[in-house]
Amino acid sequence: MTTIKGPGIFVIQYVSDEAPFNTLENIARWAASLGFKGIQIPVDKRMIDIERAANDKEYANSILQTLLKIGIQLTELSTHLQGQLIAVHPAYDILFDGFAPEEVRGKPKEREQWARSILMHSAKAAANLGLKAHATFSGALAWPYVYPWPQRPQSLVDEAFAELGRRWKPILDAFDDAGVDLCYEIHPGEDLHDGVSFDRFLQAVDHHPRACICFDPSHFVLQQLHYLSFIDHYHTRIKIFHVKDAEFNPTGKQGVYGGYADWKDRAGRFRAIGDGQVDFKAIFTKLALHGYRGWATLESECAVKDPIVCAEEAVERINSFIIPIANSEFDDFAAAAGSSREEARRILGIADS
Repeated sequence: MTTIKGPGIFVIQYVSDEAPFNTLENIARWAASLGFKGIQIPVDKRMIDIERAANDKEYANSILQTLLKIGIQLTELSTHLQGQLIAVHPAYDILFDGFAPEEVRGKPKEREQWARSILMHSAKAAANLGLKAHATFSGALAWPYVYPWPQRPQSLVDEAFAELGRRWKPILDAFDDAGVDLCYEIHPGEDLHDGVSFDRFLQAVDHHPRACICFDPSHFVLQQLHYLSFIDHYHTRIKIFHVKDAEFNPTGKQGVYGGYADWKDRAGRFRAIGDGQVDFKAIFTKLALHGYRGWATLESECAVKDPIVCAEEAVERINSFIIPIANSEFDDFAAAAGSSREEARRILGIADS
């Protein structure tokens, strides 16, 4: 068992062109002032020059030193937006173009190549920064067909995952060379959206040792998946943990699919930590029992509460969930004498006469 590290904060929802959210140093000072001990940052030019971090160890070290002086630790980098672009179904081309620079918009192949280069730089940058895990999205080729009507040929799904594997395998190899786990957030809209789809992907990448998971229970609530059982199945692959709450309140008019309602009006919606239905005490206990060694990192996307307030409240709430692991068994004081085979046989009354 291990004590989970934290609290950390994923700042992708906070990054902007306005201070204090416009530079890594500024946003780190803000996070540290609230009591966060770790910060997970997106690969965003306002936060990090990813190509320079991949090729200039002095630059990477300067980032770590800046954060050290502030009193906060870099936990992971994130390429959620860029990872999404590794596999985009044509139905989403226009919508996802906004995640890429202007010069590759409207050019799916060039956009994919750009995203791949960012992932490759991120692997080297993570190694230079001394990081052990990296968060991303898988992208999606089969997602438009997630509901099996009209009926879909099995070959469609098979080929989608085969292609997904072909695209990600070289990237996974690069992360393996860097000694960094690549953690896919299990998320609706991605081809890796539950355990069954993750299993398909593992098969497509030959059960690659670096194909790991960013676990976010809020997406399990919205899909009505059993997040505690998921941990039992995949704990060896879970290397990043996003602490995000959610609630699911179906009505006579809408359920999982939400009826195209706005977020605040959906049956399933994200909430501030402690305001939703996620049993974090059970999650933190199960992760600790399974020996999870990573961070507990806030991701704030509440449909109701102000995001600054969400961050302010989250520090105390996450701290309350972290379990300081005991160094001994509770009943060690009453440990029975004798541990040899002969002593055990004598206690059982089966000792040799």
